[in-house]
Amino acid sequence: MNEQIRLDFQRPERLDFDEAILCARKSDPQLTVIMDRVLAHGARCLMTRLEPDVFARMAPTYRERLDYDPVSRTAYLNWTPPAELELPRIAVVSAGSSDMPQAAEVTRTLTYLGAATKQFIDVGVAGLWRLLESVDELRTFPVIVAVAGMDGALPSVLGGLVPGVIICLPTSTGYGVSNGGETALHAALASCAPGLAVVNIDNGYGAACAAFRALNMIRRAAAAPNG
Repeated sequence: MNEQIRLDFQRPERLDFDEAILCARKSDPQLTVIMDRVLAHGARCLMTRLEPDVFARMAPTYRERLDYDPVSRTAYLNWTPPAELELPRIAVVSAGSSDMPQAAEVTRTLTYLGAATKQFIDVGVAGLWRLLESVDELRTFPVIVAVAGMDGALPSVLGGLVPGVIICLPTSTGYGVSNGGETALHAALASCAPGLAVVNIDNGYGAACAAFRALNMIRRAAAAPNG
């Protein structure tokens, strides 16, 4: 089993953020080996798609080292919160409260990476006034993650209203022709709002990493001698 697991401890040197562990489809013994290696290396890691029943089966010695959130199904291993965070520069905008698991995966990932976020919850286009009330504030964020299922209209509306980088996270929320998020994905890909970036269905981790990459380069540009 040990030969099946190869962790990327050099990723921070290349990308400025750690490897994350996708827990889905991994056995309990595989997760144990991974956590042992991370702890032996004195490192930390983000664990994604960690189901509550899998977390409950872990030995107490592991659970006490994990900051676990059942909504997002994420856990922080060997993680210490930063002493202070900058003001939020990434907005996480979700169309409905049914999209909370995916939105929570975004915010939890960004918190782990040290990027503060502000959430705008339940501002989908079925009640457009809710979004319009927040547009002036949303225009101040350089990076926005737009989380939407059903018809996936929220990213297109945002794309016509705010100037920041917009990363679309289509979700599997919905039924019938929503088709497990495919309608929202196609809507984002076919949007006539220019310059939207799109990640895979329910990929909150990927959307968060895209947002972090953008913010990281903004930070670097601001810190440069001529920034």
